Amino acid sequence: MKFAIIKERKNPPDRRVVFSPQDLTTLKNKFSDAEIVVESSDIRVFSDSDYQDSGINVSEDVSDADVMFGVKEVPMDALIPNKKYFFFSHTIKKQPYNRTLLKAVLTKNIELYDHETIVKQNGARLIGFGRYAGLVGAYNGFRALGLRDKLFNLPKVETLRDLDAVKAELDKIKLPNIKILLTGTGKVAKGAKEILDHLKIKDISDALYLTSDFTEPVYCMVDVMEYAKRKDGKVGDKFAFYKDATNYESNFMPYAKVTDFFIAGHFYGDGAPYLFTRAEAKHPEFKINLVADISCDIDGPVASTIRPSTIADPFYGYDALTEKEVAFDAKGAITMMAVDNLPCELPKDASEGFGDMFLQHVIPAFFNNDENGILKRARMTTSEGKLTPRFAYLQDFVDGKE
Repeated sequence: MKFAIIKERKNPPDRRVVFSPQDLTTLKNKFSDAEIVVESSDIRVFSDSDYQDSGINVSEDVSDADVMFGVKEVPMDALIPNKKYFFFSHTIKKQPYNRTLLKAVLTKNIELYDHETIVKQNGARLIGFGRYAGLVGAYNGFRALGLRDKLFNLPKVETLRDLDAVKAELDKIKLPNIKILLTGTGKVAKGAKEILDHLKIKDISDALYLTSDFTEPVYCMVDVMEYAKRKDGKVGDKFAFYKDATNYESNFMPYAKVTDFFIAGHFYGDGAPYLFTRAEAKHPEFKINLVADISCDIDGPVASTIRPSTIADPFYGYDALTEKEVAFDAKGAITMMAVDNLPCELPKDASEGFGDMFLQHVIPAFFNNDENGILKRARMTTSEGKLTPRFAYLQDFVDGKE
């Protein structure tokens, strides 16, 4: 089995990679039958020489490999027919902008494994960059606070060496007495929590958060059953909500009335109630004035997220009364951070963490006859140009019927 690390070709450039040189060294040592080649790149966070110094073959041509590992979408003209590809295809939710990419994958008889489809039997994702999105998103939120209120001036994450350097910058700041709400309990939310805990912000219960004032900064981490409730007043069930959210409505406003800084680290599923609407943002008691929307669903559950922002220009303002974009520091505006590719700002740590997960959960499946069904569940397309049964729901999307 020959594995290739392919060059990232999507614009804007992404410096992340599936495996660091250390990860590939571990792979070689653990699986002696594995052959590895790295496609030469002047973009990724690890240089060609970093791989070569670790004894990894670097080449301009990786077309003889069996399995191709990338991060972002591969341009259609760069797809090599009859190969296995792993990358974020952004097609499983029927994203219209990548319909032609999925059609090209099928036409070229490629076996596609989307990183998002690598899951446990219960559907929980096994790999991803979520932790790093949470880390960077929370940091960026505090950076926006410092700039807007002229409290401190945190540097951009992309200018810092690694996560240790990020945390060292946070050690230099002093926060005002604000109340911070963090939604979610997954990898994204836990990444954000890591930043809050590093800042030694007190973690309090939702009951205290909703009813008390404090003389120091505090935060509350809430799950879906706190910010959503059954319409009939019965006790909600988280797992029932995930299966069918139509019986639920938002319970977010009590939090919005006491929150200064909202970090959105939750997963939003189809049919789930919005956290707050544009009308609710106009409410005279709506207090939130800063949002770090790590989930970044546009015109969705967080009404003030009206567009994604960029690493180069990460902040904008939302005027709730006019429902229009304004300057991020405009008086009375909700300051928004809605960068949709946050892990790109921390490429070294993100790549190393991703590679560790991939080595643990995915690579063994190639050598143990996929005994846990990891590859079987993740495979979206076959070498005969068909969708697998698990992803047959995409056929109408491929055909342009929806």
